[in-house]
Amino acid sequence: MSSSRTLTVTLVALLLIWGVGVASTQAADDTWISSKIRMSILTTDGAGGNAVKVDVEHGKVTLHGTVDSQAVKEKAEATARAVDGVMEVKNLLQVVKEGRQHSVKAADKDVKEAVENLLKADKSLDGIKVKSVENGLVFLDGSASSLTVALRAIEGVYGIPGVRQVSSGIQAKEQ
Repeated sequence: MSSSRTLTVTLVALLLIWGVGVASTQAADDTWISSKIRMSILTTDGAGGNAVKVDVEHGKVTLHGTVDSQAVKEKAEATARAVDGVMEVKNLLQVVKEGRQHSVKAADKDVKEAVENLLKADKSLDGIKVKSVENGLVFLDGSASSLTVALRAIEGVYGIPGVRQVSSGIQAKEQ
């Protein structure tokens, strides 16, 4: 093979490898951004909680789902924009049933017990503890092996009847 052909093949191979590396880095960045936004929305009072879905591609965020007021829609967007790495936010959230109350009443001790059971059931959540429960506001504390694990804990807690908001002091190793 001639030296110019070898050089061309080598350059093409390097460009392909670099392109795959960039694509994989971008996918990791998008996953990180998505997880940070989800955690921020889930732990910011009035930002929509589980009703807000997040998609991220190359730092461009799309919010979708339904929320119960224009204020919640705006708060979700502001929360997403505040996350490092976000380049653009497209807010497709739909406002339905303005002013609707959507929380189920439950005794704080029952909520705390249910959250503790949820955390015990998943060994990957071992480092996460319930610091307090007050009027449906659950405060989680401790550590998680990753941002994804912390997010899974917060999302799981939102599924428990009587939980109206989750606050997080969870320390997650950045990935």
